[in-house]
Amino acid sequence: MKIMVTGATGFVGSHVVDVLLERGHEVYYIARATSNFRWLEGKKVTRVDGSLFDVHSLKSAVEGMDVVIHVAGLTAAKNEADFLRGNRDATQNLLDAVRAYAPSLQRFVHISSLAVCGPATYSDDPITEESQLRPITAYGRTKKLAEEAVVSCTDIPWTIVRPPAVYGPRDEAILTFFQTINKGVASFIGFDEKRVSLIHVRDLARGIVDAAFAPSAVGETYFVSSDETYTWDQISAITATVMGKRKLFRIRLPHAAVLSIAGTVGFFGKLSGKPPVLDYEKGIDLTQKYWICSTNKARRDFGYRQEMSLLDGIRDTVQWYREAKWL
Repeated sequence: MKIMVTGATGFVGSHVVDVLLERGHEVYYIARATSNFRWLEGKKVTRVDGSLFDVHSLKSAVEGMDVVIHVAGLTAAKNEADFLRGNRDATQNLLDAVRAYAPSLQRFVHISSLAVCGPATYSDDPITEESQLRPITAYGRTKKLAEEAVVSCTDIPWTIVRPPAVYGPRDEAILTFFQTINKGVASFIGFDEKRVSLIHVRDLARGIVDAAFAPSAVGETYFVSSDETYTWDQISAITATVMGKRKLFRIRLPHAAVLSIAGTVGFFGKLSGKPPVLDYEKGIDLTQKYWICSTNKARRDFGYRQEMSLLDGIRDTVQWYREAKWL
């Protein structure tokens, strides 16, 4: 099949490309010539020159495609208007192009986020696809608006996939955590137990592709995640073991301190002209107790299972970081 992947040059998108190629599909991606192609070099993929904000260029990107997997989106921005443009507006542009130029499209897969739902209230009551959407940040709100744009397209066979936090080879966002553990230090936010769903990128990419071809997934939304949930104590301890660190110096930061630091970093980050990775809203995210979700629906509808245990996933990630000389 001919499949177009947006965001293919990025962390998650490049792994989706890998799974599609392994399964024998003809893979295309949209990007400008100035993009960084480091994760796609030497792979049998075809670039279509264009942008999600150049509607004319989207005609050649979607025309003749069997499936479109929309991974691209903004996870960091200077303000809510930028988030709106990168998440809602880009998605709407792509949907409009599909409607105009790919009327026979078999599936449009939109990659959303657990952030559209907000955190769970209790540790034994994970978020499900039926949970009320209560995003707590601009990122979550604009990903919710993007979902609404997809759902409103009754003439396009769509599927929505919501991952939780993602880690694995090629990821720069969570690299700081591994670097800190590598120095023998583990930082914890607050004095309460926090629990998260956490998925290795390989499991996520496989789940996305499986959902794209599952007949039962048309018009449905799924969490593709770890089947288990983890505490940060567990994650830190396993990471330290994999790295050969016998002892960890543990630091606990009060929520107020985290929010203050996040707000300050975000302020100066915006002044620099670059979207800050850490800002006040990210601080709000980090202080929540339960970012957890259930995979029951994905397991039922297309047989999704977590294949990469936390130990194996962290071992795989650390090995890749070391080989890439990121650690």
